[in-house]
Amino acid sequence: MLPFLSEKVTGGPELLLDTCVYIDILQGRAPTAVKNLLVARLSNHSGVVLAELTHLFGKLDPSDDRTAALLQEISGVISDIPQHRLTAPSLRVLGEAGILAGLVARLAAFGRTSGQALLNDATLYLQAIEHGQTLLTRNIREFDLFDQILPSKRVLFYRRS
Repeated sequence: MLPFLSEKVTGGPELLLDTCVYIDILQGRAPTAVKNLLVARLSNHSGVVLAELTHLFGKLDPSDDRTAALLQEISGVISDIPQHRLTAPSLRVLGEAGILAGLVARLAAFGRTSGQALLNDATLYLQAIEHGQTLLTRNIREFDLFDQILPSKRVLFYRRS
């Protein structure tokens, strides 16, 4: 049984937020339980997520009318991250993430196109374990596979509203 976030929010381990959490908050699509959980627990942030968010500054088309407003929102989110809650993955995590991502890619027959995203997710998963944090995500597909290969009870799933 997957550990899904329930409506009843209590204290517990510190969180490490997946990129989808930031996106769901920005889009107003995060469930109330996620918002309540973010108030009830300490949230931590990863350099991996920072890279995924800042990637958009190079990727989005500057001539698109929506780009400037979106990048301004993302800038606000990034500037709101407390520096003492932002950490980089350790070298050990980075090395082991490569192995974990490779295992999942092979065993689940993932295509080559998802390689970097899978590596980023494996890195987040292992970073949460290393720091004793619970990873908050709605990305069930990859993180459930990681947890089957390396059970940790350090991931908490939610469904978007």
